[in-house]
Amino acid sequence: MSVSTARPDSPNIAALLADRARRDPEAPAVLRASRSRQTAIGFGRLDATSNAIAIGLRAMGITPGTRALMMVPPGPDLFQLVFAVLKAGVVPVLIDPGIGRKYLGQCAREAEPEVFIGIPKAILAGHVFGWGQSTIRRRIVVAPRRVFVVPGAISLAGLIRYGSRRLGQTPLPADPLPPDAPAAILFTSGSTGPPKGAVYTQEILKAQVATLRELFAIEPGEVDLCTFPLFALFAPALGMTSIVPEMNPTRPARARPSKIVGAIQRHGATNLFGSPALLHQLVRGDDASLTKLPTLKRVVSAGAPVPARTIERMARRLVSPAQVHTVYGATEALPVASIGSDEILGETRHATDQGRGVCVGRPVPGIEVRMIRIDDEPIPEWSDDLLVSDGTIGEIVVSGSVVTREYFQRPEATRLAKILDPARGIFYHRMGDVGYLDARGRIWFCGRKSHRVVLEDEVLFTIPCESIFNTHPDVYRSALVGVERGSRIEPVICVEPVHRFARPRRDRLRAELLDRAGGFPQTRRIQTVLFHPSFPVDIRHNSKIFREKLAAWAARRLA
Repeated sequence: MSVSTARPDSPNIAALLADRARRDPEAPAVLRASRSRQTAIGFGRLDATSNAIAIGLRAMGITPGTRALMMVPPGPDLFQLVFAVLKAGVVPVLIDPGIGRKYLGQCAREAEPEVFIGIPKAILAGHVFGWGQSTIRRRIVVAPRRVFVVPGAISLAGLIRYGSRRLGQTPLPADPLPPDAPAAILFTSGSTGPPKGAVYTQEILKAQVATLRELFAIEPGEVDLCTFPLFALFAPALGMTSIVPEMNPTRPARARPSKIVGAIQRHGATNLFGSPALLHQLVRGDDASLTKLPTLKRVVSAGAPVPARTIERMARRLVSPAQVHTVYGATEALPVASIGSDEILGETRHATDQGRGVCVGRPVPGIEVRMIRIDDEPIPEWSDDLLVSDGTIGEIVVSGSVVTREYFQRPEATRLAKILDPARGIFYHRMGDVGYLDARGRIWFCGRKSHRVVLEDEVLFTIPCESIFNTHPDVYRSALVGVERGSRIEPVICVEPVHRFARPRRDRLRAELLDRAGGFPQTRRIQTVLFHPSFPVDIRHNSKIFREKLAAWAARRLA
């Protein structure tokens, strides 16, 4: 197979893969880490196979702009398919399989895909439960051998053979879609409402790659340990080798540390992207068990605030100047800001423990961050009158090259989330978060806007309140919720303890927490502490707390 001839300056990020393949075709692009068996493909093969798939798709009559629902686990097949559909101008639709059957069906209907690419289990489930049934015309089965799933489905292996025979006969255009046309649809995790499909363009994808490269000084030839699939897809475009570890990417909190550490050590990983739940797994045990990981240049985490004690213990596994970097952003806008462990541990953690929120760093280059008055209604147009002063908690809005412009098939959600600034010809995305800017231009995150607890004469924000309780060594995490008690709202703190305690110890812990709460203005109104064995969390990161579910649980407990 030949490598791609896409222009290096193309807005399509698949051109970055093609450029890497030309420079070093034998360098490993994707490697599945396993003690018993390893599967590796080089950049040349990844580029050439994705060309064959793209040409096969075009020869089947699948035209640019067609949407393809993809349900394929991390590995060589997923990387080949993603770059193939980008080359063909097909729009991949990516949905977390863990969001549940109801939301999967809803997302598939909204996206209106014409193609379904998935492993046999996903294809069969989609057929049985009718995911996108009214629009899907083609099904492609990703399996190691020929397998019958549903009538009319073709295998990925067959598609590759079909496209390979047509290499040179059906050339692919370098840029099948305009730079501002939809290039991918990524559904949010649904942690604060129904999942919504954020529309990515080629311009946004390429801006994300460039921003990540500059922000973390990533160089071609580095080795990335792929524990979060969506981020890992950037690795080949950044010229990195992707190592796929032995773990369930939808259950990072259950990852076996020995598997992750072993993969880092065997393959000399230089980059690790992991959710807060994964980092927590990697720092369990006593200090003596935290062996150094000298090959890592950086550890990057996103999705939810990372406790300072987790950052501190993870930093002990690194060799200076390597740091743990926490990234602030969302499916609709990533990255927005970043901060390193040196600054967190040396300065900002102390303010966090005092209830001032979590510092998520300074805006990345090309991102404008502003704070506006908190409002739950749409804001059609920008006005400087919306702004709040530095140090005042407001709603976080952002603008820049990595910010998506709309939700697919959700005009009302788009209207709620976007603010047009006609004078500057730009728009702001409302992050759905609250926080403030300090005098040094850093962003302090104070929680989700929808999670704030509104009392008669005061508003309580989740992160500042919870941080005060989280400093207790027996508290793993806490969550502030509001419970209706007659005509008023009662603030309640739910606590997931580090260990399960008998009632006398729980009673002492409750008294200690309430005593601490009384010493801070943010928490002095909280008089109720409830203990929960295991918080409900999002499927994507296993870290975002479903406070709505906790609020319902707390209401039942207090009824």
